[in-house]
Amino acid sequence: MSGSGPIAGVSRFVKREWYTLAIVGMVVLASFLPIGGRPAVVFDHATTLAIALLFFLHGARLSRDVVIAGVTHWRLHLVILATTFVLFPVLGLIIWAIPGVLPEALKTGIMFLAVLPSTVQSSIAFVSIARGNVPAAVCAASASNIFGMFITPLLVGLIFHNIGSGPGFSLDALEAIVLQLLLPFVAGQLVQPWLGPVLRRHKLLTQTVDRGSILMVVYAAFSEAVIGGLWHKVSVDALAIVVAIDIVLLAVVLVITWFGSAAIGFNREDRITIMFCGSKKSLASGAPMANVLFAGQDVGAIVLPLMFFHQIQLMVCAVLARRFAASAPPEEDLHGHA
Repeated sequence: MSGSGPIAGVSRFVKREWYTLAIVGMVVLASFLPIGGRPAVVFDHATTLAIALLFFLHGARLSRDVVIAGVTHWRLHLVILATTFVLFPVLGLIIWAIPGVLPEALKTGIMFLAVLPSTVQSSIAFVSIARGNVPAAVCAASASNIFGMFITPLLVGLIFHNIGSGPGFSLDALEAIVLQLLLPFVAGQLVQPWLGPVLRRHKLLTQTVDRGSILMVVYAAFSEAVIGGLWHKVSVDALAIVVAIDIVLLAVVLVITWFGSAAIGFNREDRITIMFCGSKKSLASGAPMANVLFAGQDVGAIVLPLMFFHQIQLMVCAVLARRFAASAPPEEDLHGHA
């Protein structure tokens, strides 16, 4: 009785989806109690420090041995990078070209989502569950984030300049991203031999900083947007359209990466890695980048498509990973060929 009633079901759901609920909670909190004025300035500084700490911990956790093991699989990494920074932007431009679908800020958000790097933790976790090529996933997801610190601002500048909307390329924005994201990551790599083993044994610290910093970014961005009249500008219909576009976008990329990687000769493990790493978009990188790249604009509305996509990709990929795990061949057959 205690394990099968509605209360138990709700309890299991809350334990499983607490982070999703926490993100929604930040949006609700910002909608009713937005932070502004001097407190907002202080909170923004604290958020910047939290993001820098997050990327420092990422750098300190990432084992160089794993990176070296993964780097040798260069064809796989090229396919994942092409998916992340070529296929996604092309699909984003197709969506952008459809007239009258969304308000300008949400269309900007879809395009911004399309040029972001992949996630790190969830990509690796799903590849591991699905019994894919985990060392290559670690390298590919990490490389996507490192390259994304440069590629995303360049793509934002190039694409938005050519479509006549949003920011052009800005050296100041690139410098801010390097200082906030790349330098802490490099500093973490420098101390990795000493700090890395400790962090890999105690994952709670990185997870707490990771999730806590994203919650701070979401609350700050939505507070500013609500003060600027976000919910008077964005309708329920527009939100529904954003969710539908995110679902279609994810489905198209999943299909292309799975069947496309088979067509060019990758084995099952590598196809799983390409699909899960290539289809993700990082809220951890995207939220702070949006604050820098779209400073002074409607950042809350711009990150909405990314927030929805983040939750959709986690739910869909969790189901896919379990299905791949259930259908995987015996362990000894997985490494039959390179």
